[in-house]
Amino acid sequence: MLPFHNVVADDFQEVNELIIRQLHSDVGLVENIGHYLIEAGGKRLRPLMVLLAARALNYSGKQHLDLAAIIEFIHSATLLHDDVVDTSTLRRGRPTANAEWGNAPSVLVGDFLYSRSFQMMVAIGDMDVMSILSDTTNVIAEGEVQQLINAKDPDLSEDGYIEVIHKKTAVLFAAACEVGAVIAGADQTIRQALKEYGLQVGIAFQLVDDALDYKGDADTLGKNVGDDLAEGKPTLPLIYAMSRAADADRELIRAAISNSDASKLQQVVAIVEATGAMDYTLQAAERAVEAALASLKSVPESRYRQALVEIAQFSLGRNH
Repeated sequence: MLPFHNVVADDFQEVNELIIRQLHSDVGLVENIGHYLIEAGGKRLRPLMVLLAARALNYSGKQHLDLAAIIEFIHSATLLHDDVVDTSTLRRGRPTANAEWGNAPSVLVGDFLYSRSFQMMVAIGDMDVMSILSDTTNVIAEGEVQQLINAKDPDLSEDGYIEVIHKKTAVLFAAACEVGAVIAGADQTIRQALKEYGLQVGIAFQLVDDALDYKGDADTLGKNVGDDLAEGKPTLPLIYAMSRAADADRELIRAAISNSDASKLQQVVAIVEATGAMDYTLQAAERAVEAALASLKSVPESRYRQALVEIAQFSLGRNH
């Protein structure tokens, strides 16, 4: 556990137990894959943000536990589907579910997690929550499709890239914070502030993630370095590097993206470093974190708000 988990340690433990209970299925393979994915761990920042947002607004009920589990199920479903689409073989330091069981079971268990999350939403019975989370899952799906369209396109603009990470990653962070505010009965100003906080943290998180693909190592990251290049993903380090590189270097990166070719990864990394693309990407993440922290100012001071501050800061300093 990271320090900011300790602020809601009891809640977090209850969420973990709830997740295991809600994974129950009469079909053994569903439970096997579900448990495999959940037990791989991860930082669980999204469900944690639900708990902290609700507690920061003095919520004393139990629905934040259900919402945290729902957010984790939605996230886990996207991971199962992503790994199939991206033909990934490693996540969180272990073989992906599709590498272990195949693509078809992974997709179908992802569907199970989506549908279970909506069953849990119905049980909560709050139309605001239903609206936020149904819209969010729809936007995430659009983001995934857009990323698929953008693959192998070396001409993707920075704005086009930001739009995808907004949809694919940031909206779930935003929803996690907003639904915590909704069940706490917060007014529209506080709801919007926490939603914006989550959105900006999500953007920073993805920017750093994309930077790590060109500066991390597989053992630390828990995934294969260079995966983005092998999938033809034109992320910000590459987009900026191409805008600053010499013609030959720019063409090398363009060819690598167009052909989903990671064979020249070390040369690409050298170009990314030489053009300042890594610094540019991390500075963009820093600006997003500054915006996130500014949004928190309307939330009353508490240890829960401080934990949200620490999560934003962690998104910059992490190495996996």
